[in-house]
Amino acid sequence: MSNNKILLAEDDTNLGILLKNYLIARNYETTLYVNGSLALEGFSKTSFGLCILDIMMPEMDGLTLAKEIRLTSPDMPIIFLTAKNQKEDIIEGFKTGADDYITKPFSMEELLYRIEAILRRTTSSTINKKEEIYTIGGYTFDSLNQILTYNDQPINLTTKESGLLELLCRNGNETLERNFALKTIWIDDNYFNARSMDVYITRLRKYLKKDPSVKILNVHGRGYKLIC
Repeated sequence: MSNNKILLAEDDTNLGILLKNYLIARNYETTLYVNGSLALEGFSKTSFGLCILDIMMPEMDGLTLAKEIRLTSPDMPIIFLTAKNQKEDIIEGFKTGADDYITKPFSMEELLYRIEAILRRTTSSTINKKEEIYTIGGYTFDSLNQILTYNDQPINLTTKESGLLELLCRNGNETLERNFALKTIWIDDNYFNARSMDVYITRLRKYLKKDPSVKILNVHGRGYKLIC
């Protein structure tokens, strides 16, 4: 993955060109696509380090495009752009695996900050990650390769799923503080990131439900505790 290559999908031509030129001036090699279908075709042919997707686009909307991207690149960083600002739309974006969400109108500097924060986090996690094998009840969790295995059946985890499960494992039967997890994995402990983490906790519970001795408990007002 080439970190300085950005896929930009935006059907507003004026905004798209403005964003593209701004990012190129900041040394990000940016390719603009004016609808979701063209963006998906371009993604299949080129290696990108990050995707910026408008939610409302013709032919294929940003949420559908993100789901298609996740099928082949589950760890691809994705930022959504949208004119919508309702909580339901933002939560739906995070359910597709979004790393961040920015509502129009926005400043170019804010978008740049979010891009840089995401790329620092993803690059750092790749470089600094140590090989760790955890036993979780009847499961084996390979944090380096992001694989959770039960009865020889592997589940490939996303970077956030793996990072959150690793934090839970490191805390053993102790409470993983909610704010610590948010700032470690999401950088910011704002409302929308907190709701995103709730989605990931639900996913992890689903993955771990085959062993009834394994539970992720809510610790009221504090965070979560992995019991195994």
